[in-house]
Amino acid sequence: MKIHILGICGTFMGGIALIARAMGHEVSGSDANVYPPMSTQLEDAGIQVLEGYDQAQLDPAPDQVVVGNAMSRGNPCVEYLLAQGLRYTSGPQWLAENVLQGRWVLGVAGTHGKTTTSSMLTWILEFAGLQPGFLIGGVPENFSVSARIGDGPYFVVEADEYDTAFFDKRSKFVHYRPRTLILNNLEFDHADIFDDLEAIQRQFHHLLRTVPGNGLIIVPADDAPLQTVLDMGCWTPVEHFSPDQRALWHIANTAPDGSAFDVICGAQNVGRLDWPLTGFHNVANALAALAAGRHAGVPPQVGIEALAQFRNVKRRMELRGEVRGVRVYDDFAHHPTAIMATLDGLRRHVGERRILAVLEPRSNTMRMGVHTDRLADSLRAADQVWVYAPPGLGWDASEVLGDLGARLHVCDNTQSIVDQVVTGASAGDQVLVMSNGGFEDIHQRLLDALAR
Repeated sequence: MKIHILGICGTFMGGIALIARAMGHEVSGSDANVYPPMSTQLEDAGIQVLEGYDQAQLDPAPDQVVVGNAMSRGNPCVEYLLAQGLRYTSGPQWLAENVLQGRWVLGVAGTHGKTTTSSMLTWILEFAGLQPGFLIGGVPENFSVSARIGDGPYFVVEADEYDTAFFDKRSKFVHYRPRTLILNNLEFDHADIFDDLEAIQRQFHHLLRTVPGNGLIIVPADDAPLQTVLDMGCWTPVEHFSPDQRALWHIANTAPDGSAFDVICGAQNVGRLDWPLTGFHNVANALAALAAGRHAGVPPQVGIEALAQFRNVKRRMELRGEVRGVRVYDDFAHHPTAIMATLDGLRRHVGERRILAVLEPRSNTMRMGVHTDRLADSLRAADQVWVYAPPGLGWDASEVLGDLGARLHVCDNTQSIVDQVVTGASAGDQVLVMSNGGFEDIHQRLLDALAR
């Protein structure tokens, strides 16, 4: 079958492409923004990627068009496939019908930590010899690809609450029908498609309706919005986890930066995890992944052994390089909660060394200014802060972040950021770049400028 994918370079749609190619389909795709690491994965898999959306890409007609959720009415390819009556579907629906049917699906949902927790869980299953399939919204370093079909019954999917497609406004995750479900956390996000937190909770409720009674739902012990979802209706056993209070899954004897801790399940110490990650958000992610792994038959002791060898996801506190004693990190954080957690983890790890934070407010929610009241507080752990404020941002960064005082630098172009950071950086500094996009390759440009 010839499949053409619109929006193929998004992490999810790129994963669909890799799986379809592995199943023997002839796969091509198009996208407006083509950049690594996804473009590299697709090229390595022999998948043709076309720049832009020209209706000629659909002539002759493929057997099926898979439409990414970034596609909207007015897009030339969308209008053409509708006018010509071409066979089309969404990525989540294609995955559900062609891959997930009959599999033991382990879903990871929540506002934060989906990609990291999915990667941890996949690695736990892989380490245990279960050869899971997976589709993750990033590239786990333990696998170097974001998706594969897998050989066993298990399939791990990052269960995203964003809408499915222009013709299906339900959340992606309602298609997946997980047997094991992690709900990491829940707060308001994606203001471009959700009016309020209650609207997101309704979608999470729809998800819970699909989890069987012999499945398992894994949730934090102290998340009020998720408790509200559970109170709306739950027909499945629930296990709780918490890094900072007693729950079924909790911790003890913890290193200050979260780099080592004892894992407690019930009253039993099931092992000590000493691993390369830091931050208590990652500790929570680990507990959830261990609980899900146990549900799939992996003893916690084996899961702990796996996580000791876990390598994080690309663009999650990824060390891009060190020049003249200055380290440059790339992180996907794009919400105040994630920004604060990332900075806290780094601060705990590096102690008194200076942190130079560079932020691109790129997500739709961030550009709309929904979280501006929390943004300054989320950045307080940084010693210096550079914020990219291009035309059309929608809010005045200097005014919103004014409480940061002299440590704040607002720039309307990335070259100014590079010049200022390099001028001010000295040996021992940690440069933390946070963006959910390519950010004009600023990470490499910083390293190149530091080397001159």
